[in-house]
Amino acid sequence: MKHYNQLQKELAEQEEKYLRILSQKSELEYELSAKREETAYFEKQESDVRALHQSVRQLKHDMKNHLMVIASYLNSEDYEAAKTYTSQILDKLNTMHSYIETGNSLLNHILNEKLEFAGSCGIAIKAEIENISFAGMRSIDFSALLTNLLDNAIEASKNEPDGELIIHIFKERGYDAISVKNKIGKSVLEENPELISTKEDKKQHGIGISQIKEIVTSYDGICDFYEKEGYFCSRVFIPQ
Repeated sequence: MKHYNQLQKELAEQEEKYLRILSQKSELEYELSAKREETAYFEKQESDVRALHQSVRQLKHDMKNHLMVIASYLNSEDYEAAKTYTSQILDKLNTMHSYIETGNSLLNHILNEKLEFAGSCGIAIKAEIENISFAGMRSIDFSALLTNLLDNAIEASKNEPDGELIIHIFKERGYDAISVKNKIGKSVLEENPELISTKEDKKQHGIGISQIKEIVTSYDGICDFYEKEGYFCSRVFIPQ
């Protein structure tokens, strides 16, 4: 009997050890996944910066030629042609994406990727970004949070004739905060007050809302969704 009890004790100890190792394995797999994703972001950011530098060099070369053409029109007193040509240059410059540098590599990558896409969809963009690390968040959670906030706003803005996106990342009373606003032609909350996502209705802000709430709650943060002055507003606050 004593031998049996000893075996039971050893079995329980082995099971506890197994569960502990299994838990450690799951944590390591999660951390490995996060590191791989973060590495991919860094590699994409490096590629974006190289492309930007190439664009700047090309722009510098092009501008020299453009100025020579404008000077030629002015010398021949063809002012209307000079005005038209200058207008075309300005239109082209307005469509070019400007790289955002925040000091946070992951934030840089997400913002530049999403805002470049928004710009290509004809969405007007206003951004005010402070240098915030969101150090209290895991990279994979921060990525999912910001990506969902921006994707929701961009998806809704694509369906508006005068789509506009306003982004503000800032610090407030011990919180790292993200505010994303997009112009709306009619109330989203009146039609879908619970912001429930359905596959049939991609225009609503329910896409990703549940994940946003889950992430914010896991960090004891605060999130709020409301409408004000013709904009749908999403705000999250993560304790520093």
